[in-house]
Amino acid sequence: MHRSHSFRRLKRVTKSGRKVVHYRRKAASQPHCAICGSELNGISQKGGKSRRTNSRLFGGVLCAKCTAEVIKMGSRIERGDMKLDDISVKQRSFVLQLVAH
Repeated sequence: MHRSHSFRRLKRVTKSGRKVVHYRRKAASQPHCAICGSELNGISQKGGKSRRTNSRLFGGVLCAKCTAEVIKMGSRIERGDMKLDDISVKQRSFVLQLVAH
C-alpha cells in the first residue's frame, strides 16, 4: 500500500531518537484547464461525481474561455473557413472530438 506515490513520505525523528517514516495521503489539488492551465471554477473536491464536474461540453476538463474557442474553431473547420493545421496542438484533440460528433 505504501509503495505507491499516492502517499507522501514524511521522515520523522521520534522522542526516543529513532528515525521513522510516516505515510500520509496527498491532498487533492484543484483541477486545471487542459489547454491554458487556469483553475476550473465551480468544481468541488467534496461530494459525488456529479458535484465534481460541470454538465456542459468538456465540463471538468476545459475552462469556459477555452471551451468557447474550441467550439468556434470546430464550426469554422466544418464550414471550411479554417484548416486543422491552423490550430495549436493542445486544442486540436478537443476540436477533433467536437467535429466527430
